[in-house]
Amino acid sequence: MSRKFSLSLGLAAAVFSTFGLIAAAPAQAADKLVIAATPVPHAEILDFVKPILAKEGVDLQVKVFTDYIQPAVQTNEKRVDGNFFLHQPYLNEFKKSHKNDIEVVITKVHVEPFAGYSTKYKKLADLPDGATVAIPNDPSNSGRALLLLSRQGLLKLKDPSNISATQKDIIDNPKHLKFKELEAATLPRVLNQVDLALINTNYAIEAKLNPVKDSLFIEDANSPYANLLVARPDNKDSAAVKKLAVALNSPEVKKFIEEKYKGAVVPAF
Repeated sequence: MSRKFSLSLGLAAAVFSTFGLIAAAPAQAADKLVIAATPVPHAEILDFVKPILAKEGVDLQVKVFTDYIQPAVQTNEKRVDGNFFLHQPYLNEFKKSHKNDIEVVITKVHVEPFAGYSTKYKKLADLPDGATVAIPNDPSNSGRALLLLSRQGLLKLKDPSNISATQKDIIDNPKHLKFKELEAATLPRVLNQVDLALINTNYAIEAKLNPVKDSLFIEDANSPYANLLVARPDNKDSAAVKKLAVALNSPEVKKFIEEKYKGAVVPAF
């Protein structure tokens, strides 16, 4: 074998060896993004955008919670990369009570119109004197409930625009309503035990209540309660978070929300 031919074979072997290493090399790993969310509609919307993000190189993982505390706490503790469940008034109240809160708003996604339900009465006019009304016990949503009751003429508040109103701000209660403040997630379960319950739409939908058809009254979509995608200062500018924000504000998501929830959830973009 000539020296020239031997060199050629060696070069060819090196080329094929290198090509083999390239072929065997794994594809670049997708950016992992873990987002905490409540089941409906938040986790459902996130599940819808998973394939969109996968094409963008983002492995979106959804961690589902049934309460309003842990998604925020786990974001602060960096056990998740962000959350999708809260609105700005809730975030404001959470920041007051949690000194270590580091959540940063990325984008608005949708509004879940708040509503009042009753299994005992078909019309609001039938609500009796001394009726028992169940409302959420977290400050932002209890204030939201009182504002909505005020708009129905069931009570009067010192400041009808104060989203942080409490029962102490009621200046007139003509029907002598009695209030029960309960954890928001439990309200659908006590609906048949009270005369009226004001329920967050995500929990209403989970309980098979249609806010548009089953409620006695409902909030309009023009409210300060748009649900938000939230991250942290250390990852708010990451490529993965930015891609998720774009996906959540896409025409595809808008169509999905409108078709799936039929007015019970309204796009905020």
